[in-house]
Amino acid sequence: MSADQIVIVGGGHAAAALCAALADAGQGGRVHLVSAENELPYQRPPLSKSFLKRAEEVLAQHKAAEWYAEQGIQIHLGDPVVQIERDARRVLLRSGATLAYQNLVLATGTRARTLDALAPDLRNVHVLRDAANARSLRARLGEMISEGRRLTVLGGGFIGLELAASARQIGLEVNVLEVAPRLLGRSVSALLAEHVLAHHRGMGTAVQIGVNIEGFELHGDRLVSMQVNGDRVAVDELVLGIGAVPEVRLAVECGLAVDNGVLVDACMRTADPAVLAIGDCAAFPTTNGARLRLESVQNANDQARTAATMLLGREQPYRSLPWFWSEQGPMRLQMAGLLPPSSETVVRAGANLTSFTLFHLKDGSVLCAESVNAPLDHMMSRKLIETGRVVNQSALADPSIPLKSLLA
Repeated sequence: MSADQIVIVGGGHAAAALCAALADAGQGGRVHLVSAENELPYQRPPLSKSFLKRAEEVLAQHKAAEWYAEQGIQIHLGDPVVQIERDARRVLLRSGATLAYQNLVLATGTRARTLDALAPDLRNVHVLRDAANARSLRARLGEMISEGRRLTVLGGGFIGLELAASARQIGLEVNVLEVAPRLLGRSVSALLAEHVLAHHRGMGTAVQIGVNIEGFELHGDRLVSMQVNGDRVAVDELVLGIGAVPEVRLAVECGLAVDNGVLVDACMRTADPAVLAIGDCAAFPTTNGARLRLESVQNANDQARTAATMLLGREQPYRSLPWFWSEQGPMRLQMAGLLPPSSETVVRAGANLTSFTLFHLKDGSVLCAESVNAPLDHMMSRKLIETGRVVNQSALADPSIPLKSLLA
């Protein structure tokens, strides 16, 4: 085994982006990609959207197998890392094989949050985190249409709402239950949450917020009902969309520090300089000294580039502007920046009644923007946030004044 190997643990967006960056630098021959899945890295956003709706749709791979071979990247699929030996600088795979490393990169992502009251092997309870989950759920949704069954989604976050919209679009009756007082409580502003709620109800989805889940009735390997606000609610199929937790088991077991993710510095290094962490599993420092963990494709891609630069011997701290997107039926949400605890909000109308942008400002500068069906405004919003300049709020609210002019 070569002593200068780079071992990447994980098969998601961050791992794929790091492989591409290292290959671009001519370093593919040093790389081993180790994934628990039997799939080459693939695009995950479609799993809750087009992949669920179209039985014929296949996974969109980041790169074909031939590309990895041409770059000299060695792939280990379905053979996850089970132990990290930091002193010896090697990892042990489930098959018993070992890989030595000069640098190890944890891109282990997240796992679906579940409920202790529901056993993991219940036939009609699902999560959606990977291709296997998506294939199983897609097959079941297709059967439910012919059976006249109803889908219940527990959780009003992005995954739950995207999935609910997809299910409605293929003709299923859908019920969304959210225990918080509003949808997307940790992700978007209250004003945008109200619009999202109206959108889903307009699609014909039954949405209940602020519910109290008091218990579950099981029969054999099936969930048959839930107690919701004191009433018994029958369950045909249930999807848990109650968030995700960072996958940090390997980090904990080898003695790395974790706190809502693997702790890293601005260059993605853990306390062990030979070990980095990137993507959904990494908790990184912000410019104000706080720590943050983001679950987004943008974050995965940008942190992969930061890690690649570090692995190639240069330090380039991660300072990218966060941005996110979500498609929920015909509604496309795009968010730039992080919503501050308190701010002024300016509403800018879009091209039609379903299009607008919410700008959130502090001391006259835009810190966050939330766009609905307004992709051009979203792109300009990112540039406005990056400049940090004070803007004319009247001009910001006037759709006849191009946002580009505020950058001049």
